Order: sequence, then structure tokens, then C-alpha cells
Amino acid sequence: MAKTKAKPKRSTRSKAKRTSRSSAASRADKSVQAYRDALDRSLTLSRERVQEVFDDAVKRGRMTRDDANEVMSSLVTRGRKASDDLIRDLEKLLDQARKEVESRVSRATRTVRDVADPALARADQVRRRAGAPGGPISAYEQLTAAQVKSRLGDLSKPELREVRKQEKAGKARKSILAEIEKKLK
Repeated sequence: MAKTKAKPKRSTRSKAKRTSRSSAASRADKSVQAYRDALDRSLTLSRERVQEVFDDAVKRGRMTRDDANEVMSSLVTRGRKASDDLIRDLEKLLDQARKEVESRVSRATRTVRDVADPALARADQVRRRAGAPGGPISAYEQLTAAQVKSRLGDLSKPELREVRKQEKAGKARKSILAEIEKKLK
């Protein structure tokens, strides 16, 4: 008898991510489709072309100049409103897309930083022991306060003073500066 391997179960977290992504993509697709539908329902004519048609109707005696002006004014007003509505809808779609991209980039950045942090911390220790040039903490500006504070324990007093100087010149985070002062005492 041949044995069959059981398929590994996917994590709930993984399913939630896929559902969230497909849900966001579905919302975006629906929004784009709604915008396309609005464009399909609209009619674009230049003001000059419409004016020509009304002038021709007045010349042929099919309508009065006052009626032509009134209809023209009404059409232009409605056209502007429709254009403004379409532009507003498009701006909403672009804003939603921009926020989604920013959110995904932010999550990806945090993930990369969190995954790379232990390796960078270890590389810093090795580099300092070897006497290689560079600041006491690599990629300092990209680190969170918690990540910086976790690396302070391995630093000498001169290195702590260098990090303090760097922090004061940069973000000046009080929690990091307080931790450095505590270690310098």
C-alpha cells in the first residue's frame, strides 16, 4: 500500500492575509468599474461644438436665441457638475490606492527591519571586536527605539557617548537618551 502524505494546514494568519488582500483588490476593482461605468454614461462635447449646434438651430428658426442661451447654460452647468463628480471619484480612488500602497510598503519595511535586526546586531558586535571602522550601531536611523536600546548593552562608554551624540543630532528620542545616561553612570 502506498502511503499518502497529508497536506500541511495553512495558518489562520496566512488565510487572513489572503482574504484581506483579495478583499482590498475586490474593493479596488469595484471602484474602478464604477468609475468606468460613469465614464461610459457620460458624453463629452466641446462647448464650441454645442454652441455651433444652437446657433444653427436659431438661424433656422427652430428656437429663439433666449431658449438657446438657457439650454446652453443648463448643459454647461450640468456638464461641469458631472466632470467635477468624476474627478472627485477619481481622486478618491487614487487616494485609496495611495493609502493601500503606503500601508503595504510600511508593513514590508517593518517586516524586513525586524527580520534583519538580529543579524545586523550580531554583525555590529563582530565589526566592533575586529576594530573595523564605522559607527557603533549600523543602520542607526532606520532602527526603532526598542532596537537601539537593545543594542546599547554591548557598547563601551565612548561608543555610548557617540550614540548619544548621534541621537541628539537626529531624532532626539528621550527614552534612548535616558537609557544611555543610565548606562554611562
